[in-house]
This record gives sequence, C-alpha cells and structure tokens, in this order.
Amino acid sequence: MIPTQPSSSTLSRRLSPTALTVTLLSLIFACAMGPPSNCVAAIAEAHYTHTLYLVRHGAYDTTARADPEIGPGLTPLGIAQARLIASRLHGLPTRFDSITSSTMTRARETAAVMHETLTDIPMRQTPLLSECIPPTSNAKVAKETDPKEAAECARRLDEAFKQFVVPAAGLARSDVLVCHGDVIRYFVDTKAWLGMSVAHASLTVIRVRADGSMTVLAVGDVGHLPPNMQSWGDSDPQLVVPNGAVAH
Repeated sequence: MIPTQPSSSTLSRRLSPTALTVTLLSLIFACAMGPPSNCVAAIAEAHYTHTLYLVRHGAYDTTARADPEIGPGLTPLGIAQARLIASRLHGLPTRFDSITSSTMTRARETAAVMHETLTDIPMRQTPLLSECIPPTSNAKVAKETDPKEAAECARRLDEAFKQFVVPAAGLARSDVLVCHGDVIRYFVDTKAWLGMSVAHASLTVIRVRADGSMTVLAVGDVGHLPPNMQSWGDSDPQLVVPNGAVAH
C-alpha cells in the first residue's frame, strides 16, 4: 500500500528550507517528466526514507583502568573530534530526530560533546550499540575470541540492526547513532566487517527506503577531520602541550 503523502506544512517542519526546496523541485520534475509511477516512487523516496548517521566515538584513553562494561573516557583529542563531527552534522541541510549512543563511556561522552552543538536533538542510550567482537572468518581473530561471546555479540547487533535500520513510519527520519567500530562495520556487512576501517569520529551513512531496501552512502568518512587529528586506536596523536614549552 502506498503511504499517504504528508502535507506541505508537515514537510516544512521536518526539512530545512534548502532541503525542502530541493525535495519539492525533485517531486515536480519526477511528476512532470514521466508516468504516474515515477511520481509515486519519488514521493516515497523523498518523504519516507530513514537516514542513519553512524558516528564512531572519539579517541579514548586505552591505557586507563576502567570497568570493561563501560570502558574509559575520551582524551582531549577525542573531545575535539566529537566537536568537529557535530559541526559537520550541524551544517547539513537536515533536521535530526534523535541521537542514540551506546552505554559505554567513550560513546556517551562523544554524544554529550556533540549535543553541545546539536542542542535541540533528544538523546538516549542503549546497551544494544555497545562494542563487542562478532564472528569473523579471520582465523587469527577468531582464535582469540570466545565463540560464545562472538555469537552473543552477533545476536545483540542483529537485534540493534532490526531496531534501528528500518523504514521511516509515515515521515522521513534522520537519526544519529554514536557507537563503535565493530558495531558500525557489522551494520554495513556482517561477513566482511573486519576488512573495513572506520576512524574515530568518522561518519558512516545508511539510507533505508520506504520498501525496506537500503543503500550505504558513506563508510568511515573523515572529511571533517584534519589529517593530524585522524586516529584509529593505534599510536593515536595526542593534543598536549609540547615538552619544554615556556610561558611568557
């Protein structure tokens, strides 16, 4: 069944002026240049897509002692990265509906820093998005991973996928998920996830259409991060005062 088209007033509340103009022009073109089926398809694509912006947490202190369930917090670099990804999202012609983070400290802190820029977006947390290591065909990694823990990880991430990567209900939605490298890579590809690399505070975008089909628009995009502020977790650069600095 074709969903009822939202009214123009409802659309204007959901879309920024720029995005609304582009959307309306796209609809006019589709309806004018082709058969009615093109117009119907354009309406569904424009108004009922669900776009997910998956953000990996910022750099964190890998040497700190912390409860393994929640892990350590962000470093100064991680805080700066979180501010930069927030600025990038704030500059998009999109009105976000929610920010959901995992319950781990580095993801919660990243979301909190982002919320300083994206102030009007409701926030929440869920353990479904917390880091874990899912099954992999890589023999070395599989040998170092408990099979039961890997299976439980896959079960939890599959549940998270079913909850978040779904068509929009009635209106277009744009949601931000602040989570972890393995979670994001598994969402993109459950088999080849280990072959991908997503940096701290990188952006991965998945769009779900009204019919449930999906398109991955970006994976691990770091265009908002200067090269000297990009990190992946190994030998990360640090934002510190240089040794020998003298105050004047």
